[in-house]
Amino acid sequence: MSPLFSFEGLTVSGAGRQRLGDLTGTIPDRGITVIVGPSGAGKSTLLRCCNRLDAPTAGSVRFRGDDVAVLDPRAHRRRVGMVFQAPVAFPGTVLDNLRVADSGITAERAEDLLARVHLDAAMITRDAGTLSGGEAQRMVLARCLVTGPEVLLLDEPTSALDAPATRRLEMLARELADDGLPQVWVSHDLDQLRRLADHVVVLIDGRWAWSGDPGADNAPASVATFLEDS
Repeated sequence: MSPLFSFEGLTVSGAGRQRLGDLTGTIPDRGITVIVGPSGAGKSTLLRCCNRLDAPTAGSVRFRGDDVAVLDPRAHRRRVGMVFQAPVAFPGTVLDNLRVADSGITAERAEDLLARVHLDAAMITRDAGTLSGGEAQRMVLARCLVTGPEVLLLDEPTSALDAPATRRLEMLARELADDGLPQVWVSHDLDQLRRLADHVVVLIDGRWAWSGDPGADNAPASVATFLEDS
């Protein structure tokens, strides 16, 4: 199976420092890959490069073999959905928010998408500004699903949620992955990594330190120690 994303000599510099340095590696086209590393390791930068929100200073990013740099950004972002740390709710109802992604979406289709993210169909008429943090993040996920993405990128999507809302989002992520929608998560939470990860990428100082099965016997001792202490 070819990689979901591949990186070759990826370097990103800005704000007077290098955020990623000559990074090379691949992310598998299946399940949930969790990217971990110390603060400032370049995790979010790597994720943003996958969606063309950050541009490389040098090197390349490929999505299923295609160089991201030559793809139409709008079309690419419909294929590669992204969920950020804090859910962004636009003014209006939940249905209005889903129509940000597709102005022609029907109420029936919107209700189906809400059901897929475990929200009541009746919420389509609710003011999006009244949603709880967990509800808003699932609405944002539904908005991503409107375009039928081939992968989801999630940048610490549960960092602002309480424990029950976090677990609901994790369960939903697993359901989507089991249904064939691969995901790439950035997380600081080691327990979350253990619950979710089919594959792990460790970044340290903007470089690819290790990747593989989180429970692999061949994980280097230094990486295993880092995972325990992070």
